[in-house]
Amino acid sequence: MTTTPTDIAAVYFDCWARKDFTDLAPYLAPDCTFTGVFGVANGPDEFLRGLNGMAASTDSLVIRKRIADDTDVITWFDLGMSSAPATAVANWTRVADGLITEVDVTFDPRGILAASS
Repeated sequence: MTTTPTDIAAVYFDCWARKDFTDLAPYLAPDCTFTGVFGVANGPDEFLRGLNGMAASTDSLVIRKRIADDTDVITWFDLGMSSAPATAVANWTRVADGLITEVDVTFDPRGILAASS
């Protein structure tokens, strides 16, 4: 089982790109949290439900840069959703004992919201 924070972040984004989070589920801590522009999730079930919703609307996902240390990984990527122009996104993933404990995501949603209205 992959346990470095960088490898776990790679699994996260690979699952998103494939729109299948089966491989990610074992890496989610029982009390994991997700905080993003469009919502908050607590626990693996809500976390995966939210990711599945985002993945269903994702047209493209292009990783631009990943920076990591022993517990934190920041992935900067371009997200294409709902025919909106690609949106730059920062994803901060925290890993403890080989499990994702917290993900914070930030981006400017105006392009995505305009394309969906």
